[in-house]
Amino acid sequence: MSECVFCEILAGRAPASFVYRDDRVVAFMDLRQAVEGHVLVVPRRHVPDIYALDEATAGHLMAVAVCVAKALAAHEPPPGLNLWQSNGDAGGQEVPHVHLHVQPRRHNDGILSAYRDGLPEPSDRASLDRLAERIAARL
Repeated sequence: MSECVFCEILAGRAPASFVYRDDRVVAFMDLRQAVEGHVLVVPRRHVPDIYALDEATAGHLMAVAVCVAKALAAHEPPPGLNLWQSNGDAGGQEVPHVHLHVQPRRHNDGILSAYRDGLPEPSDRASLDRLAERIAARL
């Protein structure tokens, strides 16, 4: 898939700085290092988003992300760390190939500051219970 930069990387047609490779998943440095150590964990098979991700690949993706996080902490423990995954335009997905961000954090780094600048008010318990029931019914 030439329109997918991650598939281009996996095919060897685009460069990447790899930190991990196995037969199902790779991990490489994100080009944009807002905080040093930002790694992307990507399945080798093209999967456009989380909705198309099978359970086995999802589990392995997370297991590798945890290993990468521990490796980052062993080198120079960051004061914090985020794992995140985005889907669709509204979710901020920039590459149409599912991936996990392993993002070391520093105090006042400004990354993902939406919740720091004004937390949403807590929802009422009845609304949360109704939403939980609707989601649980589909699991």
